[in-house]
Amino acid sequence: MTAHYTMSGQFLSASDTSESSVRRYKGTINANKEIVEFIEYSLVQKGLPKHLRNLALIESGFDRRQVSGAGATGVWQFMTAHANQYGLSEQNRSDLYKSTKTVTVSLTNLYKKYNNWVTVVAAYNCGEGNVAKAMQAAGSSQYHIFYKYLPAETINHVKKYLNACYATGELSSVLSDYNNSRMNRIFEGRGSQYTGNNSLSETEINAGFSLDVIAEELKINIDNILAWNPGIIEELQNKGESTLYLPMDLMPDFLLRKNKILTRSIRGGTKQEMEK
Repeated sequence: MTAHYTMSGQFLSASDTSESSVRRYKGTINANKEIVEFIEYSLVQKGLPKHLRNLALIESGFDRRQVSGAGATGVWQFMTAHANQYGLSEQNRSDLYKSTKTVTVSLTNLYKKYNNWVTVVAAYNCGEGNVAKAMQAAGSSQYHIFYKYLPAETINHVKKYLNACYATGELSSVLSDYNNSRMNRIFEGRGSQYTGNNSLSETEINAGFSLDVIAEELKINIDNILAWNPGIIEELQNKGESTLYLPMDLMPDFLLRKNKILTRSIRGGTKQEMEK
């Protein structure tokens, strides 16, 4: 399925799907085949997804000699402090082999902390401290909520990563990973009444549907629906329609009751509302 996750009225998805963008990313990968093959091999050896090669793609274009204005160096654009944290010397930041070995450890640790690759890419760019501040300011650990408190450069960096993953055909994997992480946090953090299948499927609904009625008919908490569909209320209000994401084991139930849910929604909503 094509996955889109609402982020303050916009979608957490590729922002540039143009042919020129895809051609540019693919061209850089094809021009650096040996380096890319080594990076992908190193990632797979550590149980990491191949799409992380796109981090080097957007960081440096696989140029081991690249040095940023801030002093970040090499294919993975290690800053001195970040490199020292993992025992990588300042000189070895431009060494493809040693820096790639180091980055697999760094990315593994970041994923253990954040449990999704979108936030990992953000933290890799601006540092864990800035991500912690953004989460605190937003009162949320979910990227689509706290991202607005990150540096503009980092927000743009994540967009570039998603665009690169679109070009390499791996965007759905990245967004699926993000969505599963969101759901797991909801279940763990809120003691949600729903504990079933957490793989999502999708359908389309219009503004005639009441989310409260959907929750009541499916015997789940409205908070679950809002967690699976961040921004859906605004989407329905502004566009009159939206994609509805539900766990795969709930979707058949919804589709069977869809007409009934719509009728109830139009007539007056939930049982509590009708009893008033």
